[in-house]
Amino acid sequence: MPGLPQLIEEDVQTLDAALDELLRRSEASAALVIDKGGPLISQRGAVEKLDATTVSALAAGAFSATQMMAEHLGETSLAHIYQQGEHSSLLISNVDENLLLIVVFPADLSVGAVKYYAGDAVRRIAAQLDKAARREPGTNLDLVSMNMLDVSGVFRKAE
Repeated sequence: MPGLPQLIEEDVQTLDAALDELLRRSEASAALVIDKGGPLISQRGAVEKLDATTVSALAAGAFSATQMMAEHLGETSLAHIYQQGEHSSLLISNVDENLLLIVVFPADLSVGAVKYYAGDAVRRIAAQLDKAARREPGTNLDLVSMNMLDVSGVFRKAE
């Protein structure tokens, strides 16, 4: 069953480090890792300037719609969505079957550079989530149907 694997402190630190490096290298303003169902997993950067929960839910919906368009075009998948605004732009990248990376950056930054550095972050995040999945096979969490008032099952201390 698809879903987020059980995360420990090492996983969260690796996610945060990948996002911090992406922000430093690309000069983007914020980066989010989200479940494809919409729940926010990790956020770094100037997130106080945006409603990360709403952006996460909308980005998940946009990516899902884009995947359906890809199928109608005969594509198996489209890996990125890019939206350019007057002041801010947004890059949504597929991490794996469960996660997306959202990068918010000034509109005057090159999307090519942001996409290049996002590729590094995607690889690091995917590798860490694969490591987490191998740690306890078959113990995936469905964040979409989970009671978000009780997140005790999502994170645990390393043994």
